[in-house]
Amino acid sequence: MYEEEEVKVEETGAEESAPTEYVDKVIVCVDCKKEFTFTAGEQAFYAEKGYQNEPKRCKACRDAKKNRGSAEPRQYYYATCSECGGEARLPFQPDPEKPVYCDACFEKRRRAR
Repeated sequence: MYEEEEVKVEETGAEESAPTEYVDKVIVCVDCKKEFTFTAGEQAFYAEKGYQNEPKRCKACRDAKKNRGSAEPRQYYYATCSECGGEARLPFQPDPEKPVYCDACFEKRRRAR
């Protein structure tokens, strides 16, 4: 019933599925002005994730920039352990009507459950 048509596809000369070869690149960090290597593996990772731009900062400066906005150091409260009478350090203000346990007693109670 239907005639099959032969479709001819022109080759452009460049294979689209050919893997790109990456070569290590030396880049100067915009913050500390030191050179760092943007490795071939990192370049392949960036390409796989669809990132268009190369990194501007070295690993140490990227980590420092991430940590700049981190929260203030945690405030701790101290209370007397309800089980052993030792000092308990807590990341929250304890409720005087509830029992408080030091790390060792808390862990002991948790394992006993």
